[in-house]
Amino acid sequence: MNAEMPENISVLGLGLMGSALAGSLLAAGHRVTVWNRTPAKAEPLVAKGATLADTPARAVEASSLVIVCLLDYPSVEGVLEQASLEGRVIANLTTGRPAEARETASWVAGRGGDYLDGGIMAVPPMIAQPGALILYSGSQRAFDRYEPALAAMAEPRFTGDDPGMAPLLDLAMLTGMYGQIAGLLEAAALVTSAKFPLGEFVESLLVPWLNAMAAQQPAWAAKMESGDHSTEVSNLEVNRAGLENLVRTFREQGVKPDLLLPMKAIVDQRTARGLGHEGLSGLVEELL
Repeated sequence: MNAEMPENISVLGLGLMGSALAGSLLAAGHRVTVWNRTPAKAEPLVAKGATLADTPARAVEASSLVIVCLLDYPSVEGVLEQASLEGRVIANLTTGRPAEARETASWVAGRGGDYLDGGIMAVPPMIAQPGALILYSGSQRAFDRYEPALAAMAEPRFTGDDPGMAPLLDLAMLTGMYGQIAGLLEAAALVTSAKFPLGEFVESLLVPWLNAMAAQQPAWAAKMESGDHSTEVSNLEVNRAGLENLVRTFREQGVKPDLLLPMKAIVDQRTARGLGHEGLSGLVEELL
């Protein structure tokens, strides 16, 4: 953000993430007002030039763009209850569910405000650093108006006018992350059971393999969108046998295969329906 075009921005909630967001806005030259239930948490930001509001209502009154980063969505409505939202843009970067985002958008609109929901795809130290991303959905008008200011915190990406889309995509990305972590945990347990050096396995074998597999995902996505799950590589019948072999090996090594069992169950289910000739992309239809 060009410091010659500063905005008045308020940040409500100064946990680790909220403080990082407010700090990035200050560093970009914006006039930042902050509020937190525990005022002492604002002291480092006040030392950098932020203004501390003694109530949420006064923080909202100070700025046309209000960024909220609290524990949950009920907290957001509770904090904003006494504030006048007329003419304000509420950018809610609190983690929550799509249904909560839609309900909060309606609540804000009923009080005269404009609403953006956001999914932060970064941890606090990544804010304002290359690679940080925040997904937004809701009011296109509000996003277009404040996109340069939002870019001070992280790359802003608008995902549509449904307020629930940003949190849905946030949760989808977390789902992919947890799936990867589940695979790492099972692989680490198996390798550890054989007393092979875990660090060497992860760095020299697992990470390059996972990167190669990740590169195949756009092609899988195309198959899922088209409904054509044909494959010339590794069909479900082959993977069914492979997963059976994996589970037996884990048990023989005294390792629980618990995180693999749901995957095995869905492969068994689709294969039993006579679709063993398909590729793994067809499994998405079992989940829909």
